[in-house]
Amino acid sequence: MANLLNIKPDYVVTQSGWGQSRKYLYESGMLFKEFTSKMKIGNCPLVHFTMGICPETGKRIWAKGIIAVGRKAIGVIAIGQLSLGVIAIGQLSIALVFGLAQLSIGGIFSIGQIAAGAIAIGQFSFGYYALGQIAFGKFVWSLKEKDFEAVNFFKSLWGMIKGLVG
Repeated sequence: MANLLNIKPDYVVTQSGWGQSRKYLYESGMLFKEFTSKMKIGNCPLVHFTMGICPETGKRIWAKGIIAVGRKAIGVIAIGQLSLGVIAIGQLSIALVFGLAQLSIGGIFSIGQIAAGAIAIGQFSFGYYALGQIAFGKFVWSLKEKDFEAVNFFKSLWGMIKGLVG
């Protein structure tokens, strides 16, 4: 019987004008998929998508790209359970500019159940401007505190968002 550790996985590899995808189906029915775009900026692919456990390592691999999507993602725009990026969306996000997650840490703007950033909106929020049930910061709008500056700031922010959308 062959040692499966010494056998290279037999991927189904597909090339297209957009990039390369590889797939591996385990005997259990579990699927591993990865897509890497041909277009790159420097060494970084424009799009990198991962799903499942890599048969070579036995671990989930990081999606790394300008747009990165996977359970773990790092990129300019990162979407995943754990996401790190300029804009990060996920269950846990750490973002330079905008974070959206259950636990979100955003350099400038953060939205989440627990949010921290210069502008933070969440059930529990920590920020210079903080809006939440329980909030801490310089200017706070919460159940217990309604700072005049915070109320004006978040109302004007809402007005600006409505103007962009509607």
